[in-house]
Amino acid sequence: MKFLKGLLSLVVLLLILGGAVAGVGWVWMQDALNRDGPLAEEVVFQVEPGEGLNSVAARLEKDGIIRNAALIRLKAKLDKSETAIKTGEFKIERGASMVDVLNTLIEGKGVLYKITLPEGRTTAQLLKVIEADPVLVGDMPEEEIPEGSLLPDTYLFDRGMTRAGLIRLMQDKQTELLEELWPLRDPEIPVQTPYEAVILASVVEKETGLVDEQPEIAALFTTRLKRGMRLESDPTIIYGVSRGEPLYNAKGQRRTLRRSEIDTKTDWNTYQIDGLPKTPICNPGRGAIEAVLNPPHTEYIFFVADGKGGHLFAKTLQEHNRNVAAYRAYERKEIARERASE
Repeated sequence: MKFLKGLLSLVVLLLILGGAVAGVGWVWMQDALNRDGPLAEEVVFQVEPGEGLNSVAARLEKDGIIRNAALIRLKAKLDKSETAIKTGEFKIERGASMVDVLNTLIEGKGVLYKITLPEGRTTAQLLKVIEADPVLVGDMPEEEIPEGSLLPDTYLFDRGMTRAGLIRLMQDKQTELLEELWPLRDPEIPVQTPYEAVILASVVEKETGLVDEQPEIAALFTTRLKRGMRLESDPTIIYGVSRGEPLYNAKGQRRTLRRSEIDTKTDWNTYQIDGLPKTPICNPGRGAIEAVLNPPHTEYIFFVADGKGGHLFAKTLQEHNRNVAAYRAYERKEIARERASE
């Protein structure tokens, strides 16, 4: 009996000692995990697609971000977060503890990159910007991207975004925008489908660089279409000649349209064809699409550049001719001023 009591006491003692050791070990581990890390300054750490915790932990230790790869692996195993690490680039702050590092890789927001794709560019022009971006990866898609199918905007993306993926995103965003705006359109507008709305919006987009002026341009074209008048938009001629690329003379200087180009019938030349061009002539932004779907009610049917970035609008040919004369007088004055300053 005494032997059994002694054995029991020994077992209890060992359990107590084991618990004490475990407790000390737990305290040590928590201290090590939450202690400030060795980083002297903020760094960006990249987790590759498909990379596992073992590889990530080893690189964190090798790069001097944490002190103990085994310990951070143990922490993730205890938390059951071994497979929760995200792919991407993450900012690790100076002195980040192992707990901070692990939380950043699991819950943190990755470093985002930006690409700006402006309104009014043709699809070919936007694709050149996408192809040249140094952060995007992958080849350009082999299939043809339809003119006017991309929604221009500034897009944020993680490292690893493919060029084809960004193009699909731009197409999806335009589809979503049309699904949002088409049901809210003015029922009296002279376009029958969302695609026709994009065509007209592309002409509006190319006619003015002023967002505030787009509704007036859209209203003017709407009125002309309702009256059976041709749009007579210069950018539609250019698209038929060069697919939207600037026109140059033999000396490599930018030039205006030639009379022969104005008189040549193409599927886009709205001086020579009724209604809308065959396709969009660029990729319009949200503002131009909104303007076309809900234009203000005006009676303007003519407009001419004012020489200051905007346009002068007119309801009658007589008024339009006065505006043209005013613009030409402005041009002569500017030419004289430039010559005087030379």
